[in-house]
Amino acid sequence: MTTAYITLALGTGATVVAAVAVLAVLGALFGLSLYVGSRVFAVDVDPRIDAVLDALPGANCGACGFGGCRAYAEAVVLEGKETGLCAPGGAEVCAAVSKIMGVEAASADAKVAVVHCRGDACSARERGRYAGVADCRAALVPGAGGGSTACAHGCLGLGTCVAACPFGALVMGPDGLPQVIERLCTGCGKCVEACPRGIIQLHSRKQHVFVLCSSHEKAKAVRAACDVGCIGCKRCEKACDKFDAIKVIDNLAVIDDEKCRNCAKCVAVCPQGTIWNLRKARKALDKKRAEEKTAAEREVACPTS
Repeated sequence: MTTAYITLALGTGATVVAAVAVLAVLGALFGLSLYVGSRVFAVDVDPRIDAVLDALPGANCGACGFGGCRAYAEAVVLEGKETGLCAPGGAEVCAAVSKIMGVEAASADAKVAVVHCRGDACSARERGRYAGVADCRAALVPGAGGGSTACAHGCLGLGTCVAACPFGALVMGPDGLPQVIERLCTGCGKCVEACPRGIIQLHSRKQHVFVLCSSHEKAKAVRAACDVGCIGCKRCEKACDKFDAIKVIDNLAVIDDEKCRNCAKCVAVCPQGTIWNLRKARKALDKKRAEEKTAAEREVACPTS
C-alpha cells in the first residue's frame, strides 16, 4: 500500500510539473507574440506633441477651435496649425510652443470680452416681468416671453454668460448687466458663444473705444425702449472724418478696430452716451489695484496687531 501511494504521489507531481511547464511555454509564446505585434504595428508618436501639451495651460476651453489642449497640440505638430491660438496662454504660451516647433512666434493679440449693451435697470424700459428659468436662452424659447426688457436686442440679464465663463471673469453687476473682470478674462470666447443675442464680442486689449449698443432699430423705437441706445444719428461718423473708423450700418454705429486710433472724438459727440472710452476706466482700475497691492504689502511688513 505504501509503494502504491508513493507511485501515485510521484505521478501527480509529474503531472503538476508538466502543467506548469506547458503554462510557462504558452506564456512565453503569448509574450513573444505581443512583443512582435507591438513592433510590427507600432505607431510612432511625435514627442513634440507631449512637449506642446505641457506648455499649454490645460484649460481645455476650446478657444483655439479644437476639442481640448491635446487636440490643439496634435494639430500644431501634425498639421502645422498656428502656435498662437491659445487665448488663455497668451504671448507666453505662444512663444513656448513656437520654440518647441522651431518657428518664429507671431505677436499674439490678446483679446478681452466686451458687453455691447448699456441698457441697465435704470436706462432700459421693462415690458413685463419674466418669471421663467434664469437662463437667457430659455427666455428666448417661443412662448417663454423673451425676457423683461423692451429692447429686443439688449441684454436679458439672466447671467448665462457668467455661468459659461470657466475663469470667473464675468459677474452680474448691481445694475443687472454682466461686468467683465478684465484681469481674469482670457479671451476664450465662451461667453460669446453663450450669449443668445450676440451682445458680447471679443476685442483687442489695445482697443479702448466701443459702441455699447446692439440694437438695429430706428431712432424712435430705440428711444422708446432705452435711454442710452444708438439712434443712428451719424454724428460719430462726421467726427471721425480723419480715420473713417466708424460707420452707421443698419441704424447702428460700428467701429472698425483696425482703423480706430482711440482718439475718442466719437465719444464726445454721441448724444446718447452710447459710445464709451474705457481707457480712463481701465487706468482708474489699474491705479486702484496698485494702491491695494501697496497697502497689502505695508500690512505684511508692518502689521497693526
